[in-house]
Amino acid sequence: MPSSTLRLLALLAGLVASSPVCAQDIEPRAYSNAPVGVNFLIAGYAYTVGAVPFDSSLPIRNAEMRTSNAVLAYARVLDLAGMSAKFDAILPYSWLSGHAELRGQPIERIVDGLADPRFRLSVNLHGAPALSLREFSEYRQDLIVGVSLQVSAPAGQYDPPRVVNLGSNRWSFKPEVGVSKALGRWTLESQAAVTLFTDNSDFYGGNRRQQAPIYSLQGHAIYNFPAGIWASLDATYFTGGRTTLDGVEASDLQRNWRLGATLALPVDLHNSVKIYASRGVASRTGNDYDLIGIAWQYRWGGGL
Repeated sequence: MPSSTLRLLALLAGLVASSPVCAQDIEPRAYSNAPVGVNFLIAGYAYTVGAVPFDSSLPIRNAEMRTSNAVLAYARVLDLAGMSAKFDAILPYSWLSGHAELRGQPIERIVDGLADPRFRLSVNLHGAPALSLREFSEYRQDLIVGVSLQVSAPAGQYDPPRVVNLGSNRWSFKPEVGVSKALGRWTLESQAAVTLFTDNSDFYGGNRRQQAPIYSLQGHAIYNFPAGIWASLDATYFTGGRTTLDGVEASDLQRNWRLGATLALPVDLHNSVKIYASRGVASRTGNDYDLIGIAWQYRWGGGL
């Protein structure tokens, strides 16, 4: 297979398809370049098991939840004033089951439905110009600097009398800056973000729940194998997010680490598969769930 085709496969494989757990996404290659006009359709599945974070002012203890998450996503590579950009939309559907203690009494929760959809626009400010497919065949990554804004809309399943829901009944906004540096077969990446939340005015029976911003850092060490295969070791740290319930501040400041790994396997020029997993390794307020997922990606357009 020609080397230019291998490079294209490596850059396109796994370009999209985030994990369904929004605040703690671990996503390598988020700012990789691709030919303008290429479209991506992603179908994925992820399974999580472990602790779910609750407002500490609520009488919930010893929670153990399992979720199965189906994800359908679409993305397109754009040309914004000569800079490569990408718009993506993610629609998750989840099945949740588990148990906890409410005021010392065992309770069970089983629910399925849409989770909150997410929309994101990312722009590469340096090192990844907007290129046609022919121009892209000569492209070599060095240093990429990009920014993005992700918006989560309150359109998921939400039942106010319940503590555990699939939707959050609020908007969130996540601006981010990312840096990616190629070093031979290795690519080193770092991303810094802050997630801002609007208030949930109908939380658990009509209470108003506010949440402070969550600050997060990600790091990725990616190795590019022959034939367009790549693998990544991933880590993320996030802190903040203290909640307030009807003006009373809770002692639920987050200070959590997660580690993960990603493997992307191109099938051909139009199809690829991505396998990923992560787990909580240090947690102050829960969030120590385990996650494993797989995504299939189909791409077309832009001259492919």
